[in-house]
Amino acid sequence: MTKRILVIEDQEDNRKIVRDLLSSAGYEVIEATTGVEGVAAAKVETPDLILMDIQLPGINGYEATRQIRANPALQHIPIIAVTSYALGGEERKAIEAGCDAYFAKPFSPRKLLGKIREYVPQE
Repeated sequence: MTKRILVIEDQEDNRKIVRDLLSSAGYEVIEATTGVEGVAAAKVETPDLILMDIQLPGINGYEATRQIRANPALQHIPIIAVTSYALGGEERKAIEAGCDAYFAKPFSPRKLLGKIREYVPQE
């Protein structure tokens, strides 16, 4: 069964990069462009993993992560923060909000894919 990854990212060019990377690796990609849409998509789609931008319109990625973590049906889903918001202390804030890992943009596609595979290996 194809593993499904929810990408919560407001910038189309960033979504395209991640979409192309994940699709070529055999993952199914679900997309959301705001924190609110991302939380709703997580509830409906129950993905195998979530890639969470931090700077999002409406609620930010920290709050979206907290809302997902507060839902018992979604608590098990790994969340990786992928953000250009790379000031000191941001990784700690992402982990405290409930993210399992953190990547600063620009990221190495190979390293990001490696981290995704740690959480969601392809059969």
